[in-house]
Amino acid sequence: MGKVVMYASVSLDGFIADESDQPGPLFDWLTNGDVPLDESGSVTVSQTSFDYTRPYWDQIGVTIAGRHVFDLTDGWDGKPPSGIDHVVVVTHRPPPEGWDPEAPFHFVAGVEAAMATAQERAGDRIVEVAAGDVGGQMLAAGLVDEVRMDVVPVVFGSGKRYFGSVRAPHLLEDPDVVLQGDRVLHLRCRVRRSPI
Repeated sequence: MGKVVMYASVSLDGFIADESDQPGPLFDWLTNGDVPLDESGSVTVSQTSFDYTRPYWDQIGVTIAGRHVFDLTDGWDGKPPSGIDHVVVVTHRPPPEGWDPEAPFHFVAGVEAAMATAQERAGDRIVEVAAGDVGGQMLAAGLVDEVRMDVVPVVFGSGKRYFGSVRAPHLLEDPDVVLQGDRVLHLRCRVRRSPI
């Protein structure tokens, strides 16, 4: 099985969106550079960000997201983002009315079932977990191997937290990647398996 990575762009004070679910300037780094990150040409980053992000994106087999993110993005119009093969949506509700049953989206109740579905689909590729409530639940359940953050120099003051509603402490290893891009700091830490 591939590793499980919790990921998102995040403000300095730990938020992935403001109170209105808007990312504000959190994604500005994705249009600040001159190196295209995907085929669309609309996502352009610094060379440092490209060298860090593109290989990671290429390893992702499945993304796990909550129903809230799915609804906010209108299900990415049935096409997984960034060339990912499958999206597993954690939800207790059925797919939206009129949803294409052939779209590579899997609607699953509970984080353990979502992880099992994702790992089966991903094989030895990375399972990416969107930060926020679902990511926090997966971290608390011991299902996350690594935390990746694209830290953006902005303070929101309130909003949607990177780790969702996690209340207990979780110790991570020292960052093994710390890279400065243009308007972003890329961090990667492995999750420590021993108790605090």
